[in-house]
Amino acid sequence: MLGFIKNLLGLGPKVDVKALIKSGAKVVDVRTPAEYRQGHVKGSINIPLQTISSQLSKLKKEDTIITCCASGMRSGAAKRVLKSHGFENVHNGGTWMSLQ
Repeated sequence: MLGFIKNLLGLGPKVDVKALIKSGAKVVDVRTPAEYRQGHVKGSINIPLQTISSQLSKLKKEDTIITCCASGMRSGAAKRVLKSHGFENVHNGGTWMSLQ
């Protein structure tokens, strides 16, 4: 039960997202286009959270995907949306700046 609560709160085992990026993971920035233009992770793609369900075709279910945003809240929501659509290897990378 405690493990479930830790995972729910994001306190479970930490994944090295920078290592995943180096090994080819796709970074999906879910901020607005205006926010994305102000700065983003090199090589990332911008799919705003409010449009992610309608843009699933831009992603492959077999890819490792790391979501990011300004604070980690929208990226967490995006991870849940992707998981609900059958994407299994999805990680919340938190803030885009922490992935630099």
